[in-house]
Parts: sequence; C-alpha cells; structure tokens
Amino acid sequence: MNAKLVFVYALTPLHPGTGRGIGVIDLPVARETATGIPYLPGSSFKGVLRDQCLDKNMRKSLFGPDTDNASDHAGAVQFSDQRLLLMPVRSLAGTFAWVTSPFVLRRFAREHEGAGLNGCPPLADVAGEQTAVISTESKLVVRNDHIILEDLKLQKDKKQNANAWAETLGGLIFPDDAEWQTFLKERLCVVHDDIFSFLLETATELIARVRINDDSKTVQTGGLWYEEALPAETILSGVITAQQIKANKLKPAEALQKTAELAAGTLQFGGSATIGRGLCRLVVA
Repeated sequence: MNAKLVFVYALTPLHPGTGRGIGVIDLPVARETATGIPYLPGSSFKGVLRDQCLDKNMRKSLFGPDTDNASDHAGAVQFSDQRLLLMPVRSLAGTFAWVTSPFVLRRFAREHEGAGLNGCPPLADVAGEQTAVISTESKLVVRNDHIILEDLKLQKDKKQNANAWAETLGGLIFPDDAEWQTFLKERLCVVHDDIFSFLLETATELIARVRINDDSKTVQTGGLWYEEALPAETILSGVITAQQIKANKLKPAEALQKTAELAAGTLQFGGSATIGRGLCRLVVA
C-alpha cells in the first residue's frame, strides 16, 4: 500500500462543522473526542477532490462509484482526517506564532514514517507549562527571553531548540519557497501539551452571524448565532493511501499521482463557502 502526506493550509477561516452545538457556540468546529484537537473530516476532504475530477471513469476509479452503486467496489484512494498540526496564535512579537505541542508532533512523526518518508527529528518533552521551544532564528521573543501568546507569558527553553523541526516542516509544507520556509522557522513554537489544549479552546475564531428581516432591516427573531472557525494560516495534516482494487486497473502509484494533480491550486473546504470561508492550499508530499 502506497501513502503520501497531505497538508491543508487555510488561506481564509476554515469551518469544518459538525452541526448544531450544545454549548455557547451554536456551530462549533469538528474536534476529536479524546484530545479536543480540531480536524477536517476525511469525508469532506474526499468529497472536494471528487468534485474536482471531471473524468467520469477516473472519478469512479479513484473515489469509487456514485452512491447508488457504492457497493460495486471501493475506490483506489483512501483519505484520513486532516488533523491540526500548526495553530496560528497572536504573539506580542512576530505578529503570530505557529503553535504545536510534543503530542501533535509525535503523532505527525508516526504518520510521516507511515508514508515512507525519512524519520522526523527527535524532540524532548517541553520542560513545563510556562516553557516554549523555539528556533534560534525566532522572532517571537521579547525582553528577558519571554514569549507572549494571547494572554500567556512563556519562557524560552534554553536547553533545546526547534531548528530541526522547523526545517523539516518548512521543507514539506513550502517545498519550493525558501522565503516561507524561513517565515515558518521564525514563528514555530512548541508548547506544553496542556497549554496547547488551552489554546485550542481560546485561539479559534468566533464569528457572530446575523439574519436581517428584508422589510424592517432589523435582526429577525432567533437570527443571531455564533460560528467557530479555525483562523487563516492554520495548517492541518493527514495521509492519503492507495491500494490495488480488483475491479480497478489503476496502479496505486498512478492513483496517488492523479489525486495530487486534483489537489493543485486553491480549493474550498467546510461551510460558509459563499462568504469566503475555507479557501485552502493543498500540498501533497
């Protein structure tokens, strides 16, 4: 079975919704039950790429038959959920930081190796909740080696740095853009898992939406609601795999190549497409 890594780079706020919420937020983003980490469901990811494929026979080979004939055979390509890898968080210096945690990086390393790529660099646990690991070229540091993310004051870890991880991620996410590779290296910030969990609840974008009465031009009764979105500059990652299907002559390597071609350019994922949400750039590594 062949596999490739996929990165989803949000150019505008991304709303991978789950329907009506039971909390304060009416329309929250999809989150893993155990970890609370936001993700873009594999079904949503697959559906967008399927729509991109205009060749009927190729679409059937890659993604399987249409719903009415879904039991005929499976598609050659399988899609994982696209899980949060780097969360953009406001920073007092450097405008924003791309924040991640040891747990997220370890899980990414597992997927990285599963895709047949070279191993990821090692990373020790972050020393404590008030500590952050950054690169030696970071622009996130203010006086006294502090890093200010939202309302959190963190201390730069002086015993280790994130250079190797910044170079690995930069090369994968921005393979042909040295300027953006440097930009990522200057803003990568690895925080304690508990701090990351806190930021996942506080650093998402909360958008108030209003429905206006056409006649009175005032808010309709019940016409105010709140949507949660992952901010622009969010980066998610996942895996696509391909295998030989008996009813399908398409080779796995060819199937992955065709899927990568469909992922070129800017695509729209998630809800609120008509108001510009969910415009993303994909990279297949």
